[in-house]
Parts: sequence; C-alpha cells; structure tokens
Amino acid sequence: MKFSASVIRWLVLRGAATWALVALCCLDAGADETRMPTLHPAETTRYAMKTMMLAAAVAGKRVVAVGDHGIVLLSDDDGQSWRQARSVPADVMLTAVSFADAERGWAVGHWGLILHTGDGGETWAVQRLATDEDRPLFGVHFRDTQHGVAVGLWSLILTTDDGGATWRTQTLPPPIGARRADLNLFGLTADGNGNWYAPSERGLILHSADDGATWNWLATGFKGSLWSVVALPDGILLAAGLRGALYRSADHGANWSAVDSGASASIISLAWRDGGSKVIAASVDGEVLSSTDTGASFQSVRSNVPLTGALIAPGGQTVLLSRQGPVR
Repeated sequence: MKFSASVIRWLVLRGAATWALVALCCLDAGADETRMPTLHPAETTRYAMKTMMLAAAVAGKRVVAVGDHGIVLLSDDDGQSWRQARSVPADVMLTAVSFADAERGWAVGHWGLILHTGDGGETWAVQRLATDEDRPLFGVHFRDTQHGVAVGLWSLILTTDDGGATWRTQTLPPPIGARRADLNLFGLTADGNGNWYAPSERGLILHSADDGATWNWLATGFKGSLWSVVALPDGILLAAGLRGALYRSADHGANWSAVDSGASASIISLAWRDGGSKVIAASVDGEVLSSTDTGASFQSVRSNVPLTGALIAPGGQTVLLSRQGPVR
C-alpha cells in the first residue's frame, strides 16, 4: 500500500516532505501494531507562530489557523497578531479547519483525525482517530452546527448529521472511465444551497447537489491536480491547481473556461468572503493573485515567502500562511 504521487506532491508543496516520506515507509511496512502512533497533546511553545500553517477559517470575528504538530493559532485582530490555542489533544499535522459559528468548529488532519472545539478554538477534543491506517483528511466543511463533511486520501469521504458525534463513510461512484473511486480529495467547500465541491486529481471536482447524500464528478478540462475550489454567488465556481492552473464556471460546474492567472507555480489556495467581491489566490512560490470581478481576471502581487494558504479576514484584510507561520 502506497501514497499516490499526487498526495506526496501535495505534502511536499506544503513543506511536509519529511512527513510524506515517513508515512510512505510506514505504509510500505504494513499495519504493524507496534508502530502505530501514540497521541500526545500539541506542545505549548514560544515558537508556535513560526510553525507551518496549512489552513485557516473565520470564527465570528476571530481567525483560526491550523498546521504542523497540532499547532492551532488564534487572531482577534484580522491576523495582525497571534496566540496559541490553550489545549489541543493531538500533535499530528492538521490540514483543514471549518467553523459553523463563532464558537463551534472542526479541524482535520493525518491519521483520519477530527477535532472539535466549542469555544472558538481555545480548546479542542478528539471526535475521530483511525491509527490502524493513515488516510489523511485534507478538507472539512460544516454548513451548520450539525451537518458536516470531511474528505481525504483515496476518495475518503465522511459525513455527520449530529455535530461530529458519529461519522459515516460514504461510497463514491468511480469517475468516468475508471473502475473505482480512488482519487484523492484535496479540499472542500459549499455554496449554502446544497452544493458541495471537493477538488481532486485529473482536473476533476467531486460534487454533491443534495447536501452530500449523493455525489458525481465534474470535469474542468484540466488534466492535472486541483488543490482548491471556492463557490461564489450565482453559480460561479473557481478551481486552481498545478502550474498556475485556474478555471472558472458560471453555471455550477457544468461548463468551465481557463482563466489566465499569469502564475507558473501551483496555486495552493483560493479565498473568498461571503458578501464580498474580492477573491484571493496564493501560490507556492509566494505570488498572490487578486480579483475584484468574481474571478474573471486577476492581478498579481508578490509576497516575500512561499505560501501554503490564504484567507480573507472578517475586516476584509488578506491573511497569508506559510511554512514559517502566518505572514504579517
């Protein structure tokens, strides 16, 4: 059993090459009970703000970022300053985070880990852990405090309708021309109208039009991996991925057209805030693309470090994440 080349590339692009190689070796060795990880609380450290951050979410007026070694960072001033969460029960890599309101949120990561907070990210508890197989989760989204979806390696998709107290594994249809659904799902977003979207490999996007009950595959026309998708109003979708690829749909994903991003490096993150007009795209070589016309065109600005994520804060400011922590 091995990681696919795409998931290793995903990890490497976010600066996690060491983890990818270690995980690959463990999987090749088989499910050895003595080699299963022991869960330890995330360390409280003065170097937390320099830890690689992979994703961030808005929780009311707060920004919550998650990353390597189970580090969770909180900002109450739109990313100008940060502090570490008081208690996180796991020191594994966290890859995605979602909040249903200002208090209740979920974070996911390696070993199929799902964490939950009920106090705006200050303290967290384990809802799910699968140490018998390392199938990382790469995306999570909750449309309200009860209904959520998490996605990850080899088309792993989990759903809950009780706030994460229980999670169910769903079986997906294979993409067209494939025998089974084994593509990796690298993120997750929803439009608030029952549509869910998960970027995947081969330019495909996994889609549900009925709040996650059933799923189908959308083809963008791109042939490489897509790392991020955002759903804007009026059925507009943006998807981005390898080698600066950027695609746009104005009809809920039925038809797609390429957007000239001007970027040559992989676009690792797309960000948009409900009610706003700005869209941000961040690339692994430090380029930041900004659009004010719902993704029809983009302008480029250069940051001073390679990026791993982006978010538009409650006050409208752009928050950037990197291998060295949040970017001021």
